[in-house]
Amino acid sequence: MNQLHFGDNLDVLRKYVKDESVDLVYLDPPFNSSATYNVLFKEGDGIVSEAQAEAFKDTWAWGHSAAEAYEDALRLGGDLAILMRAFRAWLGDNGLMAYLAMMSVRLVELHRALKPSGSLYLHCDPTASHYLKLVLDAVFGPQNFRNDITWKRRVGMSSAVHSANRFGTITDTILFCAKSEETGFHVQYNKDDPDYQRYINERFTMVDPDGRRFQATSLVNPARRPNLMYDYKGYKSPPNGWMITKEKMEDWDRAGRIYFPRSPEGRLRRKSYADELRGMPVQNLWTDIPEINSQAQERLGYPTQKPIALLERIIKASSDEGDVILDPFCGCGTTIEAAERLNREWIGIDITHYAVTLIETRLRKAHPDADYKIYGRPTDLAGARDLADRDKYQFQWWAAWKLGAQTYESKKGADRGIDGNIFYPNGPYGHGRIIISVKGGEHVSPVMVRELSGVIQREDAEMGILITLAEPTRAMLADAAGAGFVERSAHGRLPRIQVVTVADLIDGRLPKLPPLPVAQDGPKIRPRKRDRDQLELMLPFAGAAGLRTEDGVMIDPRFLQLAAR
Repeated sequence: MNQLHFGDNLDVLRKYVKDESVDLVYLDPPFNSSATYNVLFKEGDGIVSEAQAEAFKDTWAWGHSAAEAYEDALRLGGDLAILMRAFRAWLGDNGLMAYLAMMSVRLVELHRALKPSGSLYLHCDPTASHYLKLVLDAVFGPQNFRNDITWKRRVGMSSAVHSANRFGTITDTILFCAKSEETGFHVQYNKDDPDYQRYINERFTMVDPDGRRFQATSLVNPARRPNLMYDYKGYKSPPNGWMITKEKMEDWDRAGRIYFPRSPEGRLRRKSYADELRGMPVQNLWTDIPEINSQAQERLGYPTQKPIALLERIIKASSDEGDVILDPFCGCGTTIEAAERLNREWIGIDITHYAVTLIETRLRKAHPDADYKIYGRPTDLAGARDLADRDKYQFQWWAAWKLGAQTYESKKGADRGIDGNIFYPNGPYGHGRIIISVKGGEHVSPVMVRELSGVIQREDAEMGILITLAEPTRAMLADAAGAGFVERSAHGRLPRIQVVTVADLIDGRLPKLPPLPVAQDGPKIRPRKRDRDQLELMLPFAGAAGLRTEDGVMIDPRFLQLAAR
């Protein structure tokens, strides 16, 4: 059942996720928390401006896809259609409306995929939570809304608070919906909650000879019960009688559960031990799960990464072992790892190839025996062409990954002619650098080889590899051969420039490469200072094992320079 899908989650949900096949959905859709209402409500004409693209670099803007999603929502009819018409009449065609339209059709598909006993948790920020709550009411029905959960995600001690014109935002909202009345729930408890510790210290003030803390609670019946009036071991019956029968009193006495006061005039009481409590029941304010800070061991460098403890709480509360967990925006895979830890089946979907490779690496490290399949990654030339048509950046990352790239190049500003890099030990010459350039068009020419030659010279790199979707021309191959061999090589004669097609990579025909380092045990190589504007993707790729950064942090290119393309 475990499935990892590379692609648009709307397409994947419609094509591959069956009706009523999922027990729990968690989704953390991208939304720009720093966007201002001035940007959100700025009217658009369907053309994305540079300013709007920057503000919504990790969400959507109004355009063809949003308009299509809006029409889909209207065709569904019912409350959702009424709501979406009202939203558009009020908001107009802007980024927020696009977000709500795109989310509405996805929530419809998630509702379809949930079993009648299923649950959905929608993680969002205060900028959009009130709009999404209305969409959830329209899709799930207001009677099935369970909780508005507030998670304190950071402490809010930044210096910006001293010059702010409002109270700081340090919380996220998690909207919890049930599919129907059949939806179950497991109450969660927390023994580390400060209120729980305070409760123990204030209430459990007595200590047994063995050191166990307890409190003694009354056994006096509040109503008169003549049949429960009896003396016990010299202690007189209270006027109304005891709360339990004499037989029960004897059972509790044998179990050491009765507190006998020193004076026979006192009242017998029942012992309740602190170490038998399950903890403080978790309410809808979660302050006990801290954010992933820069020193956290689980940190992957993924800006929207959530703590695994957060997902474990949600999964434990609303599923059982063997249930199916679905995350349609799975990002760095925290939901997937939590599901794997807790013996649940899972389905993860993400539109970026980087996320898929990152989740693979995370599972390989934490759960090497995990059994799952990956769908949507190109396995033939037709699939590669389809990916190139859909998203040229994802195609470039996939092709560079297929070759064995260890870093992705920044796309900020003009394209520097670099799509990926491989670094390798080069004996007395320190380390070498191989520049990867990917061309996804159907037309290629010798100009591409000459451009790569110029990039190699400019960057003072050792080698260059040109990956093409189309077959290279004879002139291209001749120009590549004419570039000669690597001048500084500890590994014999290595071609300075090589041309390899996507078909070659799919069939396993790799260019001639120097020996590459082993991810775990090989030498740790850092790019030279002049090369450190690279975006590091230190993953152990098949055939070209990845390197590690000094602090183990992996960076998602989407949320850095590439996000502003």
